[in-house]
Amino acid sequence: MTGKKKKDTYAEAGVDIDAGNRFVKLIKPLVSKTFKPGVMTSIGGFSGVFSLNLQDIKNPVLVSSTDGVGTKLKIAFMVDKHDTVGIDLVAMSVNDVLVQGATPLFMLDYIATGKLEVEKTVQIVKGIAAGCEEAECSLIGGETAEMPGFYAEGEYDLAGFVVGLGDKYHLIDGSSIAVGHQLIGIASSGLHSNGYSLARRVFFDQLKMSVHDYVEEFGRTLGEELLQPTRIYAKTVKNIIRDFPISGIAHITGGGLIDNLPRVFPKSCKAVIDVSSWTPPPVFQYLHKAGKIPFRDMMRTFNNGLGMVMAVSPEKVDEVLSRLKANGETAYLIGRIERRDHKEEPVQFAG
Repeated sequence: MTGKKKKDTYAEAGVDIDAGNRFVKLIKPLVSKTFKPGVMTSIGGFSGVFSLNLQDIKNPVLVSSTDGVGTKLKIAFMVDKHDTVGIDLVAMSVNDVLVQGATPLFMLDYIATGKLEVEKTVQIVKGIAAGCEEAECSLIGGETAEMPGFYAEGEYDLAGFVVGLGDKYHLIDGSSIAVGHQLIGIASSGLHSNGYSLARRVFFDQLKMSVHDYVEEFGRTLGEELLQPTRIYAKTVKNIIRDFPISGIAHITGGGLIDNLPRVFPKSCKAVIDVSSWTPPPVFQYLHKAGKIPFRDMMRTFNNGLGMVMAVSPEKVDEVLSRLKANGETAYLIGRIERRDHKEEPVQFAG
């Protein structure tokens, strides 16, 4: 016996249990700030427990969604900034639950990396917790997986899982969308978390730009623009659907307006979009011109400045637009629903 403490053999293999324990200890204050009534467990247990309050819901149903951040993470690696991608993680799943008319209850996260860098991973969770607070959604559990040799050095991947609660007979499924209904687009904060494979090819491969380049059109560096967090529309959507009969909502993610709008309205309908009704933020204009991306590819890859689209009956349009403005949103009347011939494209552009 030498008296020296032998290094743990699992740590020698690349998995540091002590670092994992220190990480859990550091994130507890961040996570506990997201807890709302219903949370029955603390971080560190084997599972998360949430008590449902069903007094105000006659026909309760659970609404769930899962998503990740995609190759936007590559930008975080390049900039070495990790406190915002967690917001994206929350937004991508929470927004999908909201469009059903459900209230997000709780979230679980999954963080996988080759080697657990505690301080960096705490920054990731800081963003997740901030997103959950914005969405009024509790972060009740998760998994941090250290997998040596599986990821490139310094890289990680994220996945999120959200569960919400709705009323079976008050879910928003688009079935009531009819000819004559108007489409209201709610502004995005930029690229959100979609189209980054194409955006990275344009900026870094074609244009040979750096994340540290200041771009006059953006008013900030390219990295700052590309890391702008995805909007979380929880408070706005809950406020609107509480007082107005919204017939359908689409979260504009991968596939843009072309692929996401038809997921909401009946096959007998088509959306006619007036592209002159809003001006896409500079990042989209830059990609379109400098990257020489065709219009249709732009519309099928990016949100082009619209993070959500609501279908509203004509008599309620002005009221909904006024309410959105009062809630601090930038919103546009972007189009209408018309009858569709079966041979026609479900989304058409005019203007």
